[in-house]
Amino acid sequence: MLIQNFFVILRTKQMYMIVANPIYDIVFKYLMEDERIARTILSALLKKDVVAVEVRPHEYANDQRDTLSVYRIDFGATIREEDGTERLILVELQKTWLETETLRFRQYLGVHYSNPKNMKGDYALPTVAVYLLGHKVGDIEEPVLYVHHQSYDYNGNIITKGLPNPFIESLTHDSIIVQIPRLHGQINNRLDMVLSIFDQTRKDTYDEHILRLDESVYSEDRDMERILHRLTMAAADADMRHRMNVEDEYFSIIEKRDTEILIKDRKLAEQNAMLTEQKAQLTEQKAQLTEQKAQLTEHD
Repeated sequence: MLIQNFFVILRTKQMYMIVANPIYDIVFKYLMEDERIARTILSALLKKDVVAVEVRPHEYANDQRDTLSVYRIDFGATIREEDGTERLILVELQKTWLETETLRFRQYLGVHYSNPKNMKGDYALPTVAVYLLGHKVGDIEEPVLYVHHQSYDYNGNIITKGLPNPFIESLTHDSIIVQIPRLHGQINNRLDMVLSIFDQTRKDTYDEHILRLDESVYSEDRDMERILHRLTMAAADADMRHRMNVEDEYFSIIEKRDTEILIKDRKLAEQNAMLTEQKAQLTEQKAQLTEQKAQLTEHD
């Protein structure tokens, strides 16, 4: 009986793969350095056939963090449309696992728009901004949001004739927002399959650096097997695990600092509220004195 239970446990363990957690910047960078894996992930997100990707240089260095972590990679992606035509678009992928002010995202986009290398002739290349968030966005329950821009006339009717237009696409962009905490293990489509490697409900109980993935879910899918193989290599790399520890220490410091700032801001807000209330009371007292003075003057 004990031997039988042992083999049941052994088979259960063999069903799961231990892989590095790609929510860590160092693991995510290692993952996306593989061109085929980058195409697989971008194809799933864009719901397009990405036939080629190229990492493009950008102004912000991710290893010189000053405040909150935003890991950013810019891609030039060649996509093949259903009619067989190919076109080049820019994909600005930003990942963070702390709640980050939107100003930082906007700053990155501003640099992106102002970069002459992102121009093709007189127009900018079409841009898609992808945000992989390690936090929830308000009460929005959908794990993945597709935000598309539309063109309307005065009466609110959607304009389709003449679109897409390079001038319009130079000034607007689509966005894809992924709420990683909203991923809960359900796989209903290709995107769910790809994003399942970010599902934090699969974290190991004792080690947040690794995930336990059911390998039977990904069987006979060569693209996913390649992703899992690379994440397995990362999990077995001692230097990679050390850098993940460094990220933990860094974010622990950041969270402590942000908590202290939050407490200070709250105290300042309370003090400002008290000062505002006292000022209102003084104004009211001054008005009462003015009224009393007017009454005395009238009495005299």
